Amino acid sequence: MFQVFHAIPPMTSPAGQPTNAVFGFCRDLLWLVEKQSPTWLICAMDSPGPGHREGWYPAYKANRTEMPEDLRPQIPLLREVFEGFGLPIVQEEGWEADDVLATLAARFASQGTHVAIVTNDKDARQLLSPLVQLYNLRKMTWFNEASLLEDWGIRPDQVVDFQGLVGDAVDNVPGVPLVGPKKAAALLQQFETLEGVLANADKAPGAKLKENLKTFADQARLSQKLVRLNTELTFDFDPALGRRITPDVEKLQALFRRLGFRKLVDDAARILGPNSPAPIVASGDAVASAASSTEADDANSLFANLSEDASPPGGSLLKLERTWRTVDTPAGLEKLVEELRTCSEVCIDLETTGLDPLRDEIVGWAIAWPGTGKQPGGACYLPVLGPPGSTLLDAKLVVESLRPILENPTCRLINQNVKFDLLAMRRVGLVPANIGLDTMVGDYLLDAGARSHNLEVLGQKYLRAATIPISDLIGTGKSQKTMDQIPVERVAEYATEDAELVVRMAPLIEAQLKEAGLWKLYDELERPLIPVLADMEFAGITVDVAELGRQSEELTLTLARLMGEIHELAGREFNIDSPLQLRKILFDELKLPVQKKTKTGPSTDQEVLETLAPLHPLPAKITEHRHLTKLKGTYLDSLPLLVNPHSGRIHTSFNQVVAATGRLSSSDPNLQNIPIRTPEGSRIRKAFISKSAEWRLVCADYSQIELRMLAHFSQDPALVAAFANGDDIHRIVAAQVHHVAPEEVTSEMRRIAKAVNFGVMYGQSPYGLSAALGISREEATTFIDEYFTRYAGVTSFMEEVLDECLATGYAKTILGRRRPIEGVRGARERNRNRNMAERTGINTVIQGSAADLIKQAMIRVHDRLRRENHPGRLLLQIHDELVLEAPADLAEELGAIVREEMITALPLDVPLEVDLAIGLNWLDAK
Repeated sequence: MFQVFHAIPPMTSPAGQPTNAVFGFCRDLLWLVEKQSPTWLICAMDSPGPGHREGWYPAYKANRTEMPEDLRPQIPLLREVFEGFGLPIVQEEGWEADDVLATLAARFASQGTHVAIVTNDKDARQLLSPLVQLYNLRKMTWFNEASLLEDWGIRPDQVVDFQGLVGDAVDNVPGVPLVGPKKAAALLQQFETLEGVLANADKAPGAKLKENLKTFADQARLSQKLVRLNTELTFDFDPALGRRITPDVEKLQALFRRLGFRKLVDDAARILGPNSPAPIVASGDAVASAASSTEADDANSLFANLSEDASPPGGSLLKLERTWRTVDTPAGLEKLVEELRTCSEVCIDLETTGLDPLRDEIVGWAIAWPGTGKQPGGACYLPVLGPPGSTLLDAKLVVESLRPILENPTCRLINQNVKFDLLAMRRVGLVPANIGLDTMVGDYLLDAGARSHNLEVLGQKYLRAATIPISDLIGTGKSQKTMDQIPVERVAEYATEDAELVVRMAPLIEAQLKEAGLWKLYDELERPLIPVLADMEFAGITVDVAELGRQSEELTLTLARLMGEIHELAGREFNIDSPLQLRKILFDELKLPVQKKTKTGPSTDQEVLETLAPLHPLPAKITEHRHLTKLKGTYLDSLPLLVNPHSGRIHTSFNQVVAATGRLSSSDPNLQNIPIRTPEGSRIRKAFISKSAEWRLVCADYSQIELRMLAHFSQDPALVAAFANGDDIHRIVAAQVHHVAPEEVTSEMRRIAKAVNFGVMYGQSPYGLSAALGISREEATTFIDEYFTRYAGVTSFMEEVLDECLATGYAKTILGRRRPIEGVRGARERNRNRNMAERTGINTVIQGSAADLIKQAMIRVHDRLRRENHPGRLLLQIHDELVLEAPADLAEELGAIVREEMITALPLDVPLEVDLAIGLNWLDAK
């Protein structure tokens, strides 16, 4: 519970009760039941109050901090969780849960049953045996006797001796001073046991170690006693008596609904319902019914899927049974191509010398394909680069041999992050005709809130398989090698494993997408977007390096001047970049009021400086200095380093699976974050130029797209009419809120209305609005209340969104994209002060729908330019803006095409407007 509490961000139930730890526990328990198919599933809990170990050593666990306030009220909910799951809870007075688990493991193992203890507590390592293994739910890895030998260099029977020497800081077990894991392992390897080590203290290396082993011998024995788990508790729980227990799914679902765990409601029915894949078996006081022969067989394993093959040494979750071959002769290549000609689907995963597909060289081609009918699938590796002496294929021969496969429109190319391979193939003249499922993008649509969609995570998630870490091949840090320096056979094993994982996962992910109603979103939006993004990345954009240099030099002078002004205002010189020195200046010497504190003292962050700015001129100067320093370092000095030496252009990477709303992001460089609200920030755009003086940049930007989405969804008559009439929406809202005619609206009124318009969408509180506008909280409250009174349709829409989030567990965009939302309150508990979950839900519908719209527009523009053989091309997408390039005499024509496709991309109930501009550089085209 402590682990999931700290691993999951704060969550609350509709009633406002903290729930993140319970949510994580239930999610993990459902995953365990579904993926590991346990035959018995038993929960152990600590007994309340001090136990036997505190009696032996009063300082035991004395360094533990108090239970977090938000965790304490979640503990009683566990009883309801266990009842719903039908899980027996075992406690023994005076003993810890670890002792209960130790006793259960010993009892089951004595019956010849395989046991898995779900824990990452190192104390449990003493229980390892051929029948007992540990399972780390956080990492989804197994730990066995071989793992222990690899990690600590000892046997399971030596664990308590090892911990007696080393101690355990977490539980305040003292051990022997100066004895760390390496010394303890060495001593036990030489003298076998703790008593053997203590008896041979004089033979230990080093005078101080000898002395400590003698001085702290009793402390070592006490430590050993504290860490030794009791395997002989006498509670009444006979593993020989087993009966199937059916979870109370309805009760569990009612609990999940009460706590706001909408996603888990469906999961419980799917995993624990009558058609669930695996029964749960527990032992208890009740009389057991007669077991069938199948049940008797199951009784030999706590986890039906756990076996020697399924849990190999080294912590791998599952070792895939597979075969692969290396094809390194022209004859072998010819034979392979014949095999592939009949395939309707193939995964081709490229290994390269680095992570930049537009700079690095292809090392080899890993190919895997599924079986069809009586024809088995396969996996092979085609090496084209390798260490000296390697047998390699000619790189051009491989390209030409695979061309008829990849350019065949009836053969789908599937892969994980297929865009990377499209770019690498493009460099060698290959453009695949048919993109199938990208497992990374598919998983993103299924779980947009997941932290990662990489192959390692997906392999564990869908196949219970762990991939070979790339660090096993190329190493890390200064000694890291490139893939062409690794023996071909090792690369072949690694690369074909990746390709085969994709082939095995693809049908599972596709089935889940179809079951969730998300296949259309993938097939008609995200899939066709992949080659569009690849083309944009391949095209890149020209950067005027000389212009960046000039701006950098100017900022250097400006920063020097600012530094002088800052020192003068401070009354002395100090290091502006040192929070400690700045803190002393602001709060000790200038006596400015402390706004908030960190662990190390008063904060000097951006929010604090903005609050202090009206009180003294120094904070504003510091803010300006920070802003300009970041501009110089992040953009002016860094962008020239990112220019591709082959193309002379910058090729940003567009990320399709990062933002949970569906928006694209970019990296290397991150063009989304170029500041445009300051003169110095917007000037950076001047350095992004057309390819030559005969070409122009064409910029097309949706006008007020999120407000238009709000009008479309809310169907508020006043908002819809304002957009239909082409009115200035901020002026119209200002007139409504201030009760004046539109022509009487002042610039200040419009400024406030604009802030309210955008603030309302994102759930801004009166406090936030007052801070943003510099007005009182009472005024801000009045403006917000007046807005919702005048635009009642917006209120209704937002409540409908939140009701749907509460009912389904997710927010949905205009094209059906889903984002899991947990923590929305019931209608009676909600108010204008939205919590984070509620703000996120509303924002997802609006911003996510805007993302759907511009993605659709990008596909339409890209396809039309190809269809009409127009030389114009997409270069960048920044939020609601597209940047393109075309010959000067065709720039206006391109602008007309782009505008037409953007405004008709999706049918909305309000008209869309697109602002167009043409120029030699990005700044002039604004």
